[in-house]
Amino acid sequence: MIEIIIKNIEDSKNIALIEDGILKEYYEEKQEANRNEGNIYIGVVKNIIKGMQAAFVDIGTEKNSFIHLKDILPKVDETKQKQNINQKIETVVKQNQKLLVQVKKDSNEKKGARISTHINLPSKYVVLMPNTDIITISQKIKDEKEIERLKKLVKENLSQGNGAIVRTSAIGKEQELIEDIKNIEKKWQEIFKAYKEKVVDEPVLLYKSEDIVEKILIDLAEKGVEKITVNDIEEYKKIQNIKKSHKEYSKIKVEVKDKETIFNIYQLEQQIEKSKNRKIWLKCGGFITIDKTEALTAIDVNTGKYTGKNNVEETIYKVNEEATIEIAKQLRLRDIGGIIIIDYIDMHDMKNKQKIQKLLEEELKKDRSKTQIEGFTSLDLMELTRKHICSHKE
Repeated sequence: MIEIIIKNIEDSKNIALIEDGILKEYYEEKQEANRNEGNIYIGVVKNIIKGMQAAFVDIGTEKNSFIHLKDILPKVDETKQKQNINQKIETVVKQNQKLLVQVKKDSNEKKGARISTHINLPSKYVVLMPNTDIITISQKIKDEKEIERLKKLVKENLSQGNGAIVRTSAIGKEQELIEDIKNIEKKWQEIFKAYKEKVVDEPVLLYKSEDIVEKILIDLAEKGVEKITVNDIEEYKKIQNIKKSHKEYSKIKVEVKDKETIFNIYQLEQQIEKSKNRKIWLKCGGFITIDKTEALTAIDVNTGKYTGKNNVEETIYKVNEEATIEIAKQLRLRDIGGIIIIDYIDMHDMKNKQKIQKLLEEELKKDRSKTQIEGFTSLDLMELTRKHICSHKE
């Protein structure tokens, strides 16, 4: 059973995703935090930084946002061709020029938001990519026949000039997928029409992205969220409105519980506190430590109390195996993003390294977020990247 539990307190909203009583994802959103990631704006170019091949763009937020040349030039399929980034940015955009942009990464205390003209509009089965001809399939779909079927179906039903990323939830779908494409293209047409019709010299918000709860519902549409529990009447009304506007959510049960007891369900308070620990013990007696820096997150694997029963290599593999499963869980639970380096206990057997990498790939398929495994480096460190679900975790 998949549930969402939302606890609103004075200055924050706490969201827990539960599967069979186990905390799988947890987010804390500050009420004063202005989440803009995914929003689409008419932005106004303020400054061009020639030395960085970039520009600062006013989108109406406190800090001007940042856009690089590669995010202004037309999007290309990098598996087939390379983008021409030898052009000078001042020949591509001018000061005070209007740009239709989307926030890709929210601002923080030090930097403004990172934006792009490459728009992504997510829906249940696809992510629409206007102004491209690129059609890509989720890496989690492995069946070659299904990949070809989906590519053909999407290509036949997309309007000219639009591309798409086909999501895992599209497996086996046909008419539902076609309807989904029509709906998301209609949404894009409305956004683009508003952009063309607006005669302004100031930034304008054209589209506000879904919040975390809506994103969970979209991403888990196939698995199906069965229940949402809240402690706030306004939040209850908001969820009911989402249900009314999406018939596929009609069976979700929504309950209101007391503010003080809502996180007593499934001993959530204890599960949340445990998720914040630097050290996580493994069942075998080994442990991992998680340390976040500004540049990356470092995860170290240790044998701890585990001495094994047979040879050293087998002992090391056992700890690394358990650590891999736990690391995949923690990345999702803590919404760790950016560059991640895992310092496994050194394995001398190449087959064991390959098995660990394959296991990590399999475990990360359970994660809603996009991850990219680069593999073991020359220093025997596992390198990967992961995209945040909630930008305020940064």
